[in-house]
Amino acid sequence: MAENANVNKVVFAGTTLIDLTGDTVTADTLHKGITAHDKSGAAITGTNTYDSDTSDDTAAVAEILAGKTAHARGALLTGTMPNRGSAAVTVSDTSGTTIPQGYYDGSGKAAIDEASATNLIAGNLKEGVKILGVTGTYSGEAVKLQSKQVVPSTSTQTITADTGYDALGTVTVTAIAYVESDNSAGGKTVTIAG
Repeated sequence: MAENANVNKVVFAGTTLIDLTGDTVTADTLHKGITAHDKSGAAITGTNTYDSDTSDDTAAVAEILAGKTAHARGALLTGTMPNRGSAAVTVSDTSGTTIPQGYYDGSGKAAIDEASATNLIAGNLKEGVKILGVTGTYSGEAVKLQSKQVVPSTSTQTITADTGYDALGTVTVTAIAYVESDNSAGGKTVTIAG
């Protein structure tokens, strides 16, 4: 019978003093650097770093901050996500502005551009209308209208608002000058001013 190099069970005077045969410790279940004996009695050094199982992790390098490392699916990943810090975003129209991918530290701001902000004053907004925190106070007409009077003519006329007006509010067409008078032939002469 071959001799075993390791002792895993000690019996003295019929009493078992040490019995490693039922132990389940292995190098991969023992904390890294700790020494013990396995069930055969062989000395082992632990290799377990208590890392979690990353086989189901879903992180991708684009979702990890650039230069930082992590593990997923059993592999070391080095992040590529840009660190944008306190970057600001300026919006210049209602279609919005694209926000680039990356990490933001929470101190940046999104704001409307300076030209739009300059025009966003209470006097430019209809009374009671609130836009981006500014409540309108303008209660006048929305446009400057002009009233005109037109004399009929035998030629086509195009009637438009004068400079300084937005549109025509009213156009008054005067009555056609129409005069009837008896003539020497016993009839009537009708005179229409043109």
